[in-house]
Amino acid sequence: MPELPETETIARDLHHDVRGAIVSRVDVMREDVLRDLATADWSNALHELVIVRVWRRAKLVVLDLAAAPDATVTRHVVVQPRFTGALLVDDGALPSSLRDFLCVTFTLRDGRRLHYRDVRRLGTVACQTPERFATYTQSLGPEPLASDTTWETLAHALGQSTRPLKALLMDQTRLAGVGNIYATEACWAAAIDPSRSGSSLRHDEWQRLHEALVRILTASISARGTSFRDYRDARGAQGQYVHALQAYGRAGAPCPRCARRLIGTDAIDGRMTVFCAWCQT
Repeated sequence: MPELPETETIARDLHHDVRGAIVSRVDVMREDVLRDLATADWSNALHELVIVRVWRRAKLVVLDLAAAPDATVTRHVVVQPRFTGALLVDDGALPSSLRDFLCVTFTLRDGRRLHYRDVRRLGTVACQTPERFATYTQSLGPEPLASDTTWETLAHALGQSTRPLKALLMDQTRLAGVGNIYATEACWAAAIDPSRSGSSLRHDEWQRLHEALVRILTASISARGTSFRDYRDARGAQGQYVHALQAYGRAGAPCPRCARRLIGTDAIDGRMTVFCAWCQT
């Protein structure tokens, strides 16, 4: 966490809220989250640069910065929130409870602040040149919601391996943005056993899996992601897709499809996987 829907939600919010804003200062409170640039260099590197775009790649939130709105991008601020990281826009109305555990604050010329908050400090904030960013992201797999990602794309990326399907879905070098929540949900929705090898799936199963992934990820973005505890969007609100989950977090509950008991196990990939042994085959 956060996975694709959560980071997509954050990126869309920030693009709407801070695109065009100018960075006047960077304050670092917890330098252990920083990557690629020394602490003392952050303010100088970003001073007076304009945020021209905020977007997502895999589970990363990317801020593109340039000397002017129509100039060439010279810096990328790349945030990987991991388990407890959040990017929050503070216009003075942000609840005081969300101003705890701040790691980095970007002060904008208009007086607002953009905070990177991280309770456990497992996430990272990098400042990269375009060349460094290209190198950093070149190993990432295709985006599941991209128009050119089809069921054949999934079959090609995941279907040559004997590893468990769920582990392959979460392998960022094969498919970008999917983690434990949505891999679990997609396998349940497609009625496929998550422990099966990628190489064992038939064409019709790849088609079902692709359809399930697209539908679930799209629905979660519409619900602004899934919040169990720590995830917040850029305005400090929780995601609501938790109420639509069919398998993840429901071990021991009835399967929504066949009413038999859902099983929870960490034997497949070392992460908790919930599935139905009766209707996922």
